[in-house]
Order: sequence, then C-alpha cells, then structure tokens
Amino acid sequence: MTSRKRAGAPPPPAGPARARKVGRRQQTLAYVTLLTPFTALLVAVFLVPVGYAVYLSFFSEDHEGLGFGGGRTIFTGLRSYLAVLEDPSFLSGFGSIALYCVIFVPLVAVGALGLALLLDSGLIRLRRTAQMLLYLPHAVPGIIAAVIWLYLYTPGLSPVIKLFAEADITIDFLGLHTVLPSIVNIALWSGLGYNMVIFYAALQALPREVLEAARIDGAGGIRTALQVKIPIIRGSVLMVCMFSLIGALQLFTEPMLMNQATPMVSSRFTPNMYIYDAAFRRNNYGLASAASVILLVVTCALSFAVTRWAGRRDRSAK
Repeated sequence: MTSRKRAGAPPPPAGPARARKVGRRQQTLAYVTLLTPFTALLVAVFLVPVGYAVYLSFFSEDHEGLGFGGGRTIFTGLRSYLAVLEDPSFLSGFGSIALYCVIFVPLVAVGALGLALLLDSGLIRLRRTAQMLLYLPHAVPGIIAAVIWLYLYTPGLSPVIKLFAEADITIDFLGLHTVLPSIVNIALWSGLGYNMVIFYAALQALPREVLEAARIDGAGGIRTALQVKIPIIRGSVLMVCMFSLIGALQLFTEPMLMNQATPMVSSRFTPNMYIYDAAFRRNNYGLASAASVILLVVTCALSFAVTRWAGRRDRSAK
C-alpha cells in the first residue's frame, strides 16, 4: 500500500506593495524621531513664550490704594498696543534702529564679503591663521567687547582720545552725532568675522571648472570676483543681509552699556531697551509684551519682504 504525502502550497512571495508600505512606515518613524527634539525645543523656547507674551499684552495688573494692596488682573484689550504705538519714545527707538540698519547691514555685508574674497584669492599666505584672527573677535562675548570699546570711548580713560589730544584733535565718541557710529563700530568688530566665515565657505564650494573657465577667458581677479563669484553666492549674500537685519532689530547690549556713560543714549534708545524699561523698571508687563509682539511682527514682515523681493529678482534674472 503506497501512501502519498501532498505538499502544501508555498506562501506567496511578498509583493512590492508590501515592501513599499514597510519602507514608508520606517521612513515616517525616522522622520518623527528626528523632528521630535526640534519640535519640542521650538515649542518650549519660541511658541510658548510668544503665546504667553501675546496673552500678557491683553491684560494689566491693577493695584489698590497706594500700591501696597493685592493686585488684580484686568483685561485691557488693545489698550497696551495703542499706548505703545502712541508713545514717541518707542517710535523714536524704531527711528534709531532704522538708521542703525542703514549703516550696519551694508557695512557688515560688504566688509565680510571683501575679507572672504581676499582669503579666497590666495594673496594671503597664512590663510588659516588670518581666518582665525579675523574670526577671533566674534568669539569674545558681546558684553565684554562692549565694555572694552566703552573704555576706549570714555574721555579721561581712553588712550585713543589722549593720542588724538596730543595731536590737537578733539574727538568725542559719545557725542550726539557720533554715538550711533560708535555703536555700529562695536557691532562690526564682532560681526565681520562670523559673516566672513559664511562667505568663505560659500566661495570654497564654487565649482573649480567655472573659475578655471573665467581664468582662461582672461578675467582677472577683480573681474572674476565681481562677475563670477559674487553672482553665484548671492544666496549667501541674501542670508547674511537677512540675519544682519534681524540682529540689528534686536540691538540691546551695546546701547544698554553706553546708557551708563552718556546721556545721548536714553533708556529707551531701541525697541528692546523700551521693552526692558517697561518690564523691569516700570513693572508694566502688559506694555512690554505688547511692544515685544509689535517688534516680532515688524521683524517677520521685513524678513518676508526681503525674501519676496530677492525671489522676484532671481526669477526675473532667469
């Protein structure tokens, strides 16, 4: 008697659809894993503080009697925003910042780009040493740099002013018409090296064949820089200008220190100083929050406008 053993049918092979589904699942898990720390940090240090500032801007603390009684929080609506926009010192602070931006942003962009082009040209032999020395001022904390420069600006202490005096030259770095350029100088001293590194990295990433073609065509160093290198790295130029503009709108450390040395810098010289004065000197957190929200809106609007303008210019150039 012969027994036959029937073999079961083999399982169907996994199709490409199942493989794609598993791959998408793993890819989504990787995205979530990588984005979770960034998202948590963004929410914790940006979105939550901004939301709380917006909330505070609609409320105010009301104290009974002479201020010694218990306070109560009252809803004020847009009253704090109107008070900020009607305050001449806040508007004059934006005027100071506007003038500061007109001076600082072009100088830091052109200066950093010029230094990067000089390093990239090969005219400097000790390139690494020069790059380190030019970047070194940015490594100095801003508060320390401001104190050093304030010492050099102060009459009676500054060896620079004494040197000019020996040559019968009177100069006042903290005067009405010189205090803003003095602040710009401090910011330039610390900002040139950082932006130079950005430009230098972009220049080092340029295709060598493009530069070689320009050299074969007879283009000199200046012509190559103006007509080849700068147009190719215009994205980095835009980024540096954007970051410099945002940083200029947040100007605080330099004028805050100089406020102790000269009456030409008031306690509300910039919007950030106005916010500090409202919050920690006048204890008006609603007013300070409203000013912070207005400054944030202005910064975002300017960034959007510059990005939109640069995008249109790129499309028209193509």
